Amino acid sequence: MRQFFDAYCGQPELSTLLRELPWSAHLHILGKSKQPEERVFYLRIATQQRWSVREVARQIDAALFERAVLSPPKVSTALRELHPDAESAFRDAYLLEFLDLPQDHREADLHQSLLRNLSRFLAELGRDFCFVGSEVPLQVGGRDFALDLLFFHRGPACLVAIELKLGEFQPEHLGKLEFYLEALDRDVRKPHEGPSIGVLLCASKDNEVVEYALSRSLSPALVAEYKTRLPDKRLLQAKLHEFYSLESLGSAV
Repeated sequence: MRQFFDAYCGQPELSTLLRELPWSAHLHILGKSKQPEERVFYLRIATQQRWSVREVARQIDAALFERAVLSPPKVSTALRELHPDAESAFRDAYLLEFLDLPQDHREADLHQSLLRNLSRFLAELGRDFCFVGSEVPLQVGGRDFALDLLFFHRGPACLVAIELKLGEFQPEHLGKLEFYLEALDRDVRKPHEGPSIGVLLCASKDNEVVEYALSRSLSPALVAEYKTRLPDKRLLQAKLHEFYSLESLGSAV
């Protein structure tokens, strides 16, 4: 209780957030957060997403704060312009350690495991995501296509298409996703909904390649990774310390 008082004394703007979380969640935040910005980050997102105490502990152990600061989501200019708040709704990497995939898993294994663990996948995506369908049929001309996963996001009020890729991101992957977005907007989207968003979820990516690929994209899209193992939190904390040190040095100069 003394630690709780010392941590939040003199911050009346946090009083509402502090009352909304159970004491067990506060214990995790106080015990595992290294700096005030991290505590406030978890207070806000845990309240916004209505996380259980178990989910609070999981996200802290998964170094969500460090990942959010060091690796903001890679989005296209079109996505940033059409949905200004989209960057706060998506992540650069999603932790899917609950899938228990074999080392040499196939794309079909990833797809089916996500469906079997849909409630946990939705928790990782965020509370405003609603599942619409899997292998959603799209007919264009005389050909049939199937979109891996389709969701609806209550924030920007739009459809969110997710395409799964096992290997490293390749620029040509984006073309297929953009094609699906065009089909969704022409044939599926309702008049009151915003332009559809595309998420390419891949096993790995080169950030510079992603930046180049997204820079000329006219579609609201982003590229994210999926991780099947918890990150090395100590390594991320060291990188974050270095990041803040460089920020301070830049401010001083």
